[in-house]
Amino acid sequence: MEDVTSDTPLPDVDTLSFEQARDELVRVVGELEQGAPTLEQSLALWERGEALAARCDEWLRGAKRRLEAAQAAGDAGDDA
Repeated sequence: MEDVTSDTPLPDVDTLSFEQARDELVRVVGELEQGAPTLEQSLALWERGEALAARCDEWLRGAKRRLEAAQAAGDAGDDA
């Protein structure tokens, strides 16, 4: 994965799969834990991490809705 602090453009967070966002988030957290050389780089990492965490949450909420819908459909079928 590309370095968020480099000049290379990163993929748009909205286009990432859950797994891609999660993996990049793990990398960003690791970089933050090691300490970025500058405050600006630390802020860029933090902002990217926040966006990645929101993307993961979006995927998880969607999966939960799908599971709940499947359970409701199964329960409705049991009532028939």
